[in-house]
Amino acid sequence: RARAAVKPTPGERALSRVVTDYISIGDYVLTGGELPALVMIDAISRMVPGVLHNSESAEIESFHDNLLEYPQYTRPEIFDGEAVPPVLLSGHHANIDKWRREQSLIRTWERRPDLLQTANLSEADRKFLRLLEEKAAEEARQEPEEKTTAEEAPGEPEERTAAEENPPEPEE
Repeated sequence: RARAAVKPTPGERALSRVVTDYISIGDYVLTGGELPALVMIDAISRMVPGVLHNSESAEIESFHDNLLEYPQYTRPEIFDGEAVPPVLLSGHHANIDKWRREQSLIRTWERRPDLLQTANLSEADRKFLRLLEEKAAEEARQEPEEKTTAEEAPGEPEERTAAEENPPEPEE
């Protein structure tokens, strides 16, 4: 039987003639180009005047000075036993701005420390980050001591779950 001839696709040859820029939305593989296209549409449309209710949102929301965004809180003041940080309820704008900046630094330091290399940091930011590093180093030094103390405690019963304490009765 004769096979139908498969016409080769232009692939890279066409891309090299048409594509002017390559943009990465992250280090992962997706099943198609639809999701990256939607990400680009959303990111670009945020910059169009009138798309966002508050024009400042495009400037400071999510990613500012190459830092991750600070935590967001909404009403009620207490949700599931967790309260909004008091500084956010104080009405003191300078303290609120300071708290937000510190939270952005903490979040970036914990989740994306690579961003700190190119972040727009003040001397106060650098000092705050040094304090975070010192605190983390101190906690790391104390961690092995706590484990050793717990391991050496003679006669301490191991913690058991409720299921282990009260196993189900066998069915007859």
